[in-house]
Amino acid sequence: MAAVCDICAKKPGFGNNRPWSRKITKRRFDPNIQRVRAKVNGTPKRLNVCTGCLKAGKVTR
Repeated sequence: MAAVCDICAKKPGFGNNRPWSRKITKRRFDPNIQRVRAKVNGTPKRLNVCTGCLKAGKVTR
């Protein structure tokens, strides 16, 4: 599943793992994406929505 919110277009962030040994490896910070049934123009549709949009009430279920 794509880690992109259909409402706010929140995408993964990228960075580095920095353990105690200082061996740097790439990592990816994914947003918390949930697949929900939401009403879009009065018809139910499945959307990938981040939990920030769900809590803010930007989606009607």
